[in-house]
Amino acid sequence: MTFIRRFIDPYLLLLLATVALAAVLPARGEGARLAEVAVTVAVALLFFLYGARLAPAAIWAGLTHWRLQGLVFLSTFLLFPLLGLAVSGVARAWVPGEIAAGLLFLTLLPSTVQSSIAFTGIAGGNVPAALCSASVSNLVGTVLTPLIVALVFPLTGLLPAAAGGGVSLHAIEGIAAQILLPFVAGQVARPLIGGWIARHKGPTSLVDRGSILLVVYAAFSEGMVSGVWQAVSAGDLALVLLFDGVLLAAVIAATTWMSRALGFSKPDEIAIVFCGSKKSMASGIPMATILFAGSSVSLIVLPLMIFHQVQLFVCAVLARRYAARGAGGVDPARADAAVVEAAVNSR
Repeated sequence: MTFIRRFIDPYLLLLLATVALAAVLPARGEGARLAEVAVTVAVALLFFLYGARLAPAAIWAGLTHWRLQGLVFLSTFLLFPLLGLAVSGVARAWVPGEIAAGLLFLTLLPSTVQSSIAFTGIAGGNVPAALCSASVSNLVGTVLTPLIVALVFPLTGLLPAAAGGGVSLHAIEGIAAQILLPFVAGQVARPLIGGWIARHKGPTSLVDRGSILLVVYAAFSEGMVSGVWQAVSAGDLALVLLFDGVLLAAVIAATTWMSRALGFSKPDEIAIVFCGSKKSMASGIPMATILFAGSSVSLIVLPLMIFHQVQLFVCAVLARRYAARGAGGVDPARADAAVVEAAVNSR
């Protein structure tokens, strides 16, 4: 049980239960329309609260470390997408096109916030820089990711037009209306409600996790009703796990090598590795439901959901190794507890 709590994200178990519920009781007809409205409201509320939580000073404070921020940004939005193009190009010969598209899509997403900061802290890294880097990545990603998707996907031919192969201007406007505008509104409202949100983490955590579960239920329900999941086999899932692992290993190796080659300190290296190697499920699943119309969404987000667990497991082990080497003098017992907390709070 200790091993499960330490290395398996409890939230992933909830996600799997949600997928099972969608398989047994998918939303149909009027229920599907109500689920769509609920998803729209929940996602907007999620990013409103995220905007209200994020202190602008935290962003500006870390921007002065431009070399570190630049390297993380290049890893997130250049190295990852280039690897995604290569991996998805290979994967399309072995898995359904929607899953190959999902492998590419996950590489275009911004970094996580909570787990990047948590694992950087566990390992004894530069936490302020990690806070800034992850926060800026998410903020920029709400605009940059849809634009990259719109530019790259039509060139790959991974998705047929009926499955959302062409990303329209309307879809990008939907991202702005459903994600970016609520985030900006949260920033504006932060002086009024930021303190209350900081003191009441329970309700905001419920919105965080509940909104993603709702989006997953709606997406997988649509896939079940249309029969899209009949195209997925156990072999496909094993291949997705393999491709996700290759992507993560390649980026961790590259960011570690670049950090050392460019002469960064060990704390900075830790921040670069953990912030530059992660992808956000909290941003990715809502974006996918807007950018890719139709039942294919449930297959497109599958590589992201698996990558989420892979990155938690690998980064938990890596953080403990950094800590054990004395990077930050972290007590192993405290590191164990922090790994569990990072898994519970990450998305």
